[in-house]
Amino acid sequence: MSNHSARRGFTIITGGLVVVATALMTTVGARTTWAQEAGPEGVRNYTRVDATVACAGATPPEAMAALKQGGFVSVINFRTVEENGATVEASKAAAKAAGLKYFHMPFRTPTAEIAENFLEVVGDTANQPVYIHCGSANRVGAMWYIKRVKQDGWDTPRAMAEAEAIGLTSPALKAFATGYITR
Repeated sequence: MSNHSARRGFTIITGGLVVVATALMTTVGARTTWAQEAGPEGVRNYTRVDATVACAGATPPEAMAALKQGGFVSVINFRTVEENGATVEASKAAAKAAGLKYFHMPFRTPTAEIAENFLEVVGDTANQPVYIHCGSANRVGAMWYIKRVKQDGWDTPRAMAEAEAIGLTSPALKAFATGYITR
């Protein structure tokens, strides 16, 4: 098998500053690593945060095999079975078939118990790289904010900026996450 690397360049202009970046999608054998802005087919709001985690919104069961090929070990799903379009059981089965660990932590209203369970799973290096998703990446952003502050020692403005870039927009989720980290 040969190694293949494709590069896509893009330019961001913000406040008079021009940033030129190159996004990578590398295939080594059957293993694929996605660039920051791209993910498997059908995945909404994909963000590759770093080598150990990616965050996203709605993720179809068909994406599980691609996630495994992309190097992920685990999936954390915050969607409830009642959500429109949630395919929890099919996703769980597809994850298992692909050889992924699957953690279902459903919530619409966050609790300290959910946050603590999330921190335990995401902090365990045996679960990394981990793919975290919900319907839109809003709940993911809230939990990721908590993780960045509590486990990684980030300051709150930096952690909030990243959480918002991932998908955190809900004032209620922001209030919960902020309250959780200050308790």
